[in-house]
Amino acid sequence: MTDIELIAKDPAKTSADAIVVAVAPGTKAGSKKDSAPRILSSALGSKALSRLTDLLPVLGVTGKADEVVRVPAPDGVAASVVVLTGVGPLEGTSDTPAPEALRRAAGAATRALAGTDTAVLALPAGDTVGLAAVAEGALMGAYRFDAYRSSDPAPVARLQLASPVAKTKDAKAALARAVVVADAVRGTRDLVNASPKHLFPGSFADAARSAAKGSKVSVTVLDEKQLAAGGYGGILGVGQGSSRPPRLVKVVHSPTRPRAHYALVGKGITFDSGGLSLKPAKSMENMKDDMAGAATVLHAVLAAAALNLPVKVTGWLALAENMPGGGAQRPSDVVTMRGGTTVEVLNTDAEGRLVMADALVAAVEEKPDAVLDVATLTGAQVVALGSRVAGVMGDDEVRSAVVSAGDEAGEQLWPMPLPPELRASLDSAVADIANVGGREGGMLTAGLFLKEFVGEVPWAHLDVAGPAFNESGPYGYTPKGGTGMGVRTLLGLLEAAGSR
Repeated sequence: MTDIELIAKDPAKTSADAIVVAVAPGTKAGSKKDSAPRILSSALGSKALSRLTDLLPVLGVTGKADEVVRVPAPDGVAASVVVLTGVGPLEGTSDTPAPEALRRAAGAATRALAGTDTAVLALPAGDTVGLAAVAEGALMGAYRFDAYRSSDPAPVARLQLASPVAKTKDAKAALARAVVVADAVRGTRDLVNASPKHLFPGSFADAARSAAKGSKVSVTVLDEKQLAAGGYGGILGVGQGSSRPPRLVKVVHSPTRPRAHYALVGKGITFDSGGLSLKPAKSMENMKDDMAGAATVLHAVLAAAALNLPVKVTGWLALAENMPGGGAQRPSDVVTMRGGTTVEVLNTDAEGRLVMADALVAAVEEKPDAVLDVATLTGAQVVALGSRVAGVMGDDEVRSAVVSAGDEAGEQLWPMPLPPELRASLDSAVADIANVGGREGGMLTAGLFLKEFVGEVPWAHLDVAGPAFNESGPYGYTPKGGTGMGVRTLLGLLEAAGSR
């Protein structure tokens, strides 16, 4: 794990393997006038800054986002190399990058510094907002999943973040929060990246217990017998084709005198073959990521506890493995959910909504102030919004709060409707509702299905099928594989609730 500390001393005089500085394009966002790229730092000293600035055109440095270039440090700089990291076009007349631009630039730099021992971050961090963004981005970028291979270089071991406000109480608090956030994202990524051979419902439940050990977070696990006794027909039905039975895990952060109670529900399909409605082989390759919602919820609750937020947070992890074994549920089976609603299963590959519905009913029974669910629920989400933007559905007020929290955190979420006319496509001739509707608006009909199980409790549904797992190359602070998307949004929402 990468260590990080704040320093107020001159970063150019700080001995390290590398010093990281930001470069911005000459052209600002919305401008048509080109000018030379520039280094956004006075920390290097005038001579060193002038020398490096002269080299930018020769090196082909543009300052665009995700551009990282290493150069030997000029005279007057104690570090061995200077790392030039692009922040992309600046907005308006400001010479200070937006927080998300700083996160991505810091993350891209620390990714490139894998194998390095020490680095000084001399990025624009003149206030606690910039400092927090740099710290978050750098720590999230310094990530490696090394459970199964050891040939990759280790992440940068130690970071020193230079800031003029480094010695203030607010700066120390901002850094402490950034460490908690990055740890939560890292924990989520580790679970998503784990092999489904090793991560199955039972071992996921054990991992939740282990992660909560030493904290005040309580963990309760329902096994298959308790699920049957409790009427959780959706979770049991999805898991009955696997030799590894399902689980429902409840994780609770319960402070004294909470200002609100939020329930978080996460989809935890540890592997999704599609069941008897079998997926094509290519579509199964990354289906270990179908438990990303549950991983997100687990670590959001743990982070809320680590920050001692004055909000009760109850997390529900709906865990099952969707396999086509001899006991698997069949298309046309009818299952009875927690609470008594019957569902005709027309497609066993629409399994996530079944486990989520059971968990949503359990969550609503406790009468929280709001419920949020997170799920890699539909391929239609990826078709509609791509691989980096999540869809958000639900009650207007909660949906808007989620989008705002995502904007603040640097996670992209887009508000989507729940058109009532699509509800008819979920009608069943033999049960209260079918688990799939028409092909059109698949992300929305999945949301409408879930809406049936939340009653009058304020609710929002986050479909993160695309952004939970990065199948392409790394960018910014985002690695290939599990991304941890959603943790920061949920945490920001809980913090806002605790401040009211």
